[in-house]
Amino acid sequence: MPESPATTPSNAARATPSRAVQATRVVAVASLLGLIALGLAWELWLAPLRPGGSWLVLKVLPLLLPLGGLLRLRMYTYRWTALLVWLYFVEGVVRASGDAPPGNHLAWAQIALCLLLFNACALHVRLRQRQARAGTAAAPRGA
Repeated sequence: MPESPATTPSNAARATPSRAVQATRVVAVASLLGLIALGLAWELWLAPLRPGGSWLVLKVLPLLLPLGGLLRLRMYTYRWTALLVWLYFVEGVVRASGDAPPGNHLAWAQIALCLLLFNACALHVRLRQRQARAGTAAAPRGA
C-alpha cells in the first residue's frame, strides 16, 4: 500500500520542526518584537527627535508585516526579513554615530537586535533547508 502524501518522510519533517528550528523562530520573533518595542519607545518617549514624539515612529510599521509569517514558519518570510532588517541596522549605525545620549545608546540596542534577528533568520533558513534535504534523502525513490 503506497504511503499517503501526508505521511511521507519529507512531509513529516516539514510538519514537525526540530528544536533548533523552533529555537530560531523564538529568537527571531522575540528580536522582531524587541525592535518594534524599541522603535515605539525611542520615538515616542525615550529620545524622540521632537519633544512629545515624532512621525519617525512610523518606521516600526514595516516591522509588523513579517510577524505573521515568522509565527507560521513561512520560509519566504524568514528570507525577506533577513534583508529588511539591514535597513534598521543602517539606521542604527547612523544614529549611534550621530545622536547624543541616550539616542546613541538606543541605536546600539537597535544594532544588537538587528544582528540577532538577522542571525536567527539566516540560521532558521539554513536549518530548514538541511532538514528538507534530509527528508528527501530518506524518502523512498520510485514508489
